[in-house]
Amino acid sequence: MEMYLRGFAVWICIALVEMVHGILRAKLLTPRVGDLRSRQIAVFTGSFLIFIISYFTILWIGPQNAGDAFYIGLLWFVCMMVFELSVGRFAFGFTWKWLFNDFNLFKGRLLALGMAFLVIAPYVACRIRNLW
Repeated sequence: MEMYLRGFAVWICIALVEMVHGILRAKLLTPRVGDLRSRQIAVFTGSFLIFIISYFTILWIGPQNAGDAFYIGLLWFVCMMVFELSVGRFAFGFTWKWLFNDFNLFKGRLLALGMAFLVIAPYVACRIRNLW
């Protein structure tokens, strides 16, 4: 249970970093390259930020095996989906169609790839750190 509480605490850090990342994207990058391209770029820079956080916190979280690492990644994924959709819908008033459009790879939207990376980031961090 402690591993999941620590994983949740790290997810809060990830969410805060991603909120700042999104604000900076909208203010600095979008005016220069447009909305779609800025979102595409941000998936990769956001994934890098998630990896850095994972790398530096994975020892503290303490997964004992690959399964634990994937469960932490799934925890992060579920928390981020609930957060993203809730804030988008209820705080900003976006339609469900607009929100789910960000996951449409066929339209060049790459958020699904970023969410997939969120799932595997703890595992990747563990493997790079040779934890098991």
